[in-house]
Amino acid sequence: MSVEPTVPRVIDVSLVRELVSAQFPEWAHLPIERVEPNGWDNRTFRLGSEMSVRLPSHERYAAQVEKEQAWLPRLGPLLPLAIPVPIACGRPGEGYPWSWSIYRWLPGETATVGRVDDLDAFASELAGFLRALHRIDASDGPAAGLHNFFRGGSLKVWDSETREAIEASGTRIDRTAVTVVWETALETTWEDAPVWVHGDLVPTNLLVYEDGLSAVIDFGCSGVGDPACDLAIAWLFFSGRSRAAFRERLELDASTWARARGWTLWKRLVALANDPSDRESKRVIHELIAEHRSEWG
Repeated sequence: MSVEPTVPRVIDVSLVRELVSAQFPEWAHLPIERVEPNGWDNRTFRLGSEMSVRLPSHERYAAQVEKEQAWLPRLGPLLPLAIPVPIACGRPGEGYPWSWSIYRWLPGETATVGRVDDLDAFASELAGFLRALHRIDASDGPAAGLHNFFRGGSLKVWDSETREAIEASGTRIDRTAVTVVWETALETTWEDAPVWVHGDLVPTNLLVYEDGLSAVIDFGCSGVGDPACDLAIAWLFFSGRSRAAFRERLELDASTWARARGWTLWKRLVALANDPSDRESKRVIHELIAEHRSEWG
């Protein structure tokens, strides 16, 4: 069962105001409000009309601040969509123990199917963003590890947890079929050079502005490695023609898509184990099984 991460002090507007006032007094007069929906790894607050403040919610996420400060200014100019670019880095203080960031505010709302007029075009544009990300020189980028929960690394890291979740699911899913999907994913590997990955490409990290995809946010799980971890969005947000458009533009091989199903399966199985009534996870797992059968027999 997931445990709400805690820090020595509650992360709220009062804390953010004290941190900003102490370290960036030129912005102390600006209004501060909590952003909703707020994140799990980080807590986000709007600072005035043009900035946001982002604070890690637990020590396990603290290393992401230095990574984002170092890499997002380099990645941003090379990408076709806006991403968060830090403009300042805060220090521990006021009872808060980790570094934190101030970013330019990106306009838009969290992506939902209802907010997108043309889902096929949206899928193609997101695939184009990933292709651009994959083309960026990754030779010095951070390899998969604890800092990003092994996104871009080997699925074998999550083998025990996945198999435990399969067993815990009981009769809610076809455990035999799910095991086949998982083991097929484990049998494949990324043979090309490592590429940049976002690491947590889910609808809540996509922004829509004026009915179109405007920004990709939250690069805390970014790193370099196997792009398969970024493809779960194909089942979480797309279907039918939009899923096909996403897949066709990426031009990745069948083995990469097999690992993508593995990454998606791991997360959905764990979610289902934590909440047996999770219908969305059941839907995704069913579609993963059906697609595997259509491609691998």
